[in-house]
Amino acid sequence: MAFFTSAIGTLQTLVIALGAGLGVWGVVNLLEGYGSDNPG
Repeated sequence: MAFFTSAIGTLQTLVIALGAGLGVWGVVNLLEGYGSDNPG
């Protein structure tokens, strides 16, 4: 059971880190999209 508990904790950390990374990347993309002089 201890293995499952530790595995769930690790998975939660990974999911939170992934979500935070995607959120930051999305905000940066959004802000850069509003920058005027982007080619394309």
